[in-house]
Amino acid sequence: MEPVILTTERLLLRMVGPQDTDAVHAAAQDPDIQRWISQFPSPYLPEHARSFTEQVVPDGWAHDSMFTFGVFLASGALAGMLGLTMRSLATAEVGFWAAKEHRGHGYLTEATVAACRWALTERSIDRVEWRAEVGNHASRAVAVRSGFTVEGTLRSAVNNRGVRRDCWVGSLLPSDLGLPSAAPYLPAPVHRS
Repeated sequence: MEPVILTTERLLLRMVGPQDTDAVHAAAQDPDIQRWISQFPSPYLPEHARSFTEQVVPDGWAHDSMFTFGVFLASGALAGMLGLTMRSLATAEVGFWAAKEHRGHGYLTEATVAACRWALTERSIDRVEWRAEVGNHASRAVAVRSGFTVEGTLRSAVNNRGVRRDCWVGSLLPSDLGLPSAAPYLPAPVHRS
């Protein structure tokens, strides 16, 4: 699939490329990003950023397996990163991080809603999942503000640098954003005791 550009009131979401390598590398030096993003090598070296912007991101778009957007401000500054990884034909998992100097402004919430709306309408996805290691309250706050329902805790579901940890899981369905589903949905009946 060809990369997509999304815009919101304050943001431009686009595929990152070689021109963004230095900004990705600089943002990834933040210890909080390295703490919570288990896929990040630590230390995060320039070659890691180069591989990400020049190989991982374009390959994900080319193979319809991972749709990664750089989250940019009108000034051109990289505010964060957001990815939608396909887990099945109709399910994607969202992941994101914010550059330290751009936290607390709602940029990731705005970007998450825009990217999920795109996935639910243009990619016929019927469920977007969010997962974060228990204790990552910033990620959970973004997910909740974006409309996700936190469904529970999965035991030993993530491996963070060789240590199994519990994670929260949540979902966003088309109906959560007032959109129709690609397939009918029959929720489980609610039993009252």
